[in-house]
Amino acid sequence: MMTDKIKIAELTSEEARQYLNKDAVILLPMGSLEDQGTHAPMGDYLAAECVALDIARAARAEGVPTFIAPVIPFGGADYFGSSHGGIAISQATLSALLDDMFASLARHGLTKILVINGHGGNVGPINDVSLKWRQKNGMFVASMYLWQISYELLKDILGPEQAAKSSGHGGDPLTSIGLHYYPEILRLDLRQAPPNGQKAMGLEVAGFAAIKYDGARLQAPIEAIESAPHGVWGGDPVHCSAETGKALTDRLVKIGAGFIRDHVSKGFAA
Repeated sequence: MMTDKIKIAELTSEEARQYLNKDAVILLPMGSLEDQGTHAPMGDYLAAECVALDIARAARAEGVPTFIAPVIPFGGADYFGSSHGGIAISQATLSALLDDMFASLARHGLTKILVINGHGGNVGPINDVSLKWRQKNGMFVASMYLWQISYELLKDILGPEQAAKSSGHGGDPLTSIGLHYYPEILRLDLRQAPPNGQKAMGLEVAGFAAIKYDGARLQAPIEAIESAPHGVWGGDPVHCSAETGKALTDRLVKIGAGFIRDHVSKGFAA
């Protein structure tokens, strides 16, 4: 009989020995602590963990014993180091942390792992460490970058035109997902619209870590505060809603649970 506990941290050591067996799927949620807009909590890892919990519940309903590891709250350092109060860890530190987590799980035969990621700065370390372990012992670890997936889903949920109005850093998906899961900690009265005509080093800002020259987008060491002084870029959070958040998380959970059922739980057998 399966335990009601989903978080590995809540299992007793005897329950861990009993339930964390070769059939168990382990989700690794992770995110960041950075500026998500003047109205939104800095910890987008809160949303990543909420989605991971719902994916685990849905996967269990499909008959797959699924558990989640403690969330990694600090993202891999990128251009958001300018966020007041933000905490990030170096790419090397994050890679080492993930490598140690994979090693700890693999030691006990827990190789059915899915990363639930909520931060762009985590993508490089996830890819590097996953490739290392595939080459090392054949363990195949995929990752759901929630917000990248969400940008495409929003086009279907809202329509391309409406999605374009809300999608962006500080807007959708995180604001709507936050309004769905924890509306009490958002401050909609502090919302700011995305900026227009931002300049840095005498050049037009073209997004995070990017500038524009002669119609071309160039990568440059532009910090987030120069691109988006209020944490918002692209979409306007005024267009976000709890209804959109629920529709979006429903789709993310369906994708995650289906992927676990069809592939992760089977060890990606051909």
